[in-house]
Amino acid sequence: MKLVVALGGNALLRRGDSFDLKTQQRNAARAAASLEVLARDHPLVVSHGNGPQVGLLALQAAAMAPAGETSLDVLDAESEGMIGYLIMLELQNRLPRRQIATLLTRIVVDRDDPAFEAPTKPIGPHYTAAQAEEMRRRNAWSLAPDGDAFRRVVPSPAPRRIIELETIARLFAAGTIVICAGGGGIPVVETASGTQRGIDAVIDKDATAALLAEALGADALLLLTDVDAVYENWPAPPGRRIRSISPEALGAYSFAAGSMGPKVAAAGRFAQRTGKSAWIGALDDADEVLRGRRGTMVASGGTLSFQDP
Repeated sequence: MKLVVALGGNALLRRGDSFDLKTQQRNAARAAASLEVLARDHPLVVSHGNGPQVGLLALQAAAMAPAGETSLDVLDAESEGMIGYLIMLELQNRLPRRQIATLLTRIVVDRDDPAFEAPTKPIGPHYTAAQAEEMRRRNAWSLAPDGDAFRRVVPSPAPRRIIELETIARLFAAGTIVICAGGGGIPVVETASGTQRGIDAVIDKDATAALLAEALGADALLLLTDVDAVYENWPAPPGRRIRSISPEALGAYSFAAGSMGPKVAAAGRFAQRTGKSAWIGALDDADEVLRGRRGTMVASGGTLSFQDP
């Protein structure tokens, strides 16, 4: 079974973690342990989030003023390379005979995407209300509530085309584990002359993973995070765990734009467009999620069912 697996930003930095390298290495090892089980039986393409890391890089760039703030597309590339390397290193140690490649991946977006006028993608650390106001004043950033704190939000345009798709497909077909489109990929726009230039944005990695899975003809899409399933009314209690659901039935529910919303939308889009299944579940449960024993299955024509928490 050909799989595309998208790791949430928590793969390397979870809420409450410090931003040091040892923490990210430890969490990369944890992610690799789950990926190893899948990779032993299935061809694998892996994507990952970059929200915490790209936000930290943006803070570091802002601290270097007056040299000027670095555009997010460059920071996306930096974080994609760093995170891909850490995951590749840990996974290679577990699967020494497998070929593993990390690929910087450019994603074409529409320069007129309405997301540029309404930033929604949270990046970087959490701030108190007072800290958020200071960051807004100092850097002219947009900030929005995230749970009981605040985070910087940036434009998140929809992915339109994966430039390195042919390269990814060839590596995939050859049995290479490909780590690509990290952080949603590097956003670029195409000019009238056919050239490309980077643009200041962070693409949602789940949206890119769904596009990638469809383009590669993957048999399933796994969206792995720090929550064991999709919950009804999340995060407000009480909430039942959704066991299975169709893309159409998802429309009856509302999910937070900065967390579960993009995962649910990506899963629904993949299932609806391909007729195949997408799964949302916990990173540590990856194999059980794929076997249908845990997590939430989104499948075209699927029956709505629940499991009490």
